[in-house]
Amino acid sequence: AGPRVLEHLVDVVLSFEGDKHSTLRMVRGVKNRFGPADEVGCFELRDSGIVGMPDPSGLFLARFGGPPVPGTAVTVVMDGRRPLPAEVQALVAGKDIPSPRRAVSGLDNARVAMLLAVLEKRAGIRLHDAEVYAATVGGMRVVEPAADLALAMAIASARNDVALPTDVVVLGEIGLAGEVRRVAGLDRRLAEAARLGFTQALVPADSGTGPPGMKVTEVHDVAAVLRAFR
Repeated sequence: AGPRVLEHLVDVVLSFEGDKHSTLRMVRGVKNRFGPADEVGCFELRDSGIVGMPDPSGLFLARFGGPPVPGTAVTVVMDGRRPLPAEVQALVAGKDIPSPRRAVSGLDNARVAMLLAVLEKRAGIRLHDAEVYAATVGGMRVVEPAADLALAMAIASARNDVALPTDVVVLGEIGLAGEVRRVAGLDRRLAEAARLGFTQALVPADSGTGPPGMKVTEVHDVAAVLRAFR
């Protein structure tokens, strides 16, 4: 007997999750006796009830296909075995502020603080006296390191007021030395990005080729890639 005794008696356990401020709901497999348990289903709450979303990318991408806007970058995160596009946005305001504010929504606070320090130390972007705001689109929660490079690009884009092309997807983990590290499941992430119409990708070095029709640019460190977009 115990708090999970019922879970041991059944074959499948599903978790129905969602934010109260969003219509998006995620069904995750916690236990599956007859198959993989890391499957994820996307649903939307509507007036008619709960409707399945075979392609939820529209909820997580605010401006795909529109004019480029400074402070935005798109990445692909893995939720279980499912690749999902995620747009990260940043706003950098002011300078010479004694106690600048840092506000984060949908991202890991500690990770954002680390990236701000790396950008200032390794890429020479002045951020210590500016207010920085970072968020995701559609209420998505992004915590995996694979989104580091996209967030760094969004912050640098906002600081320099230079927009990234809208057909670029950005993938890579950033270390404290400013190096860009490889991420797991890159082939699946790039395939999903290509399916959604992205034609360019910034990825870590030695990542291999991408899907047909996609231009893949390998980057070694965050300073080099940011210099190209200044």
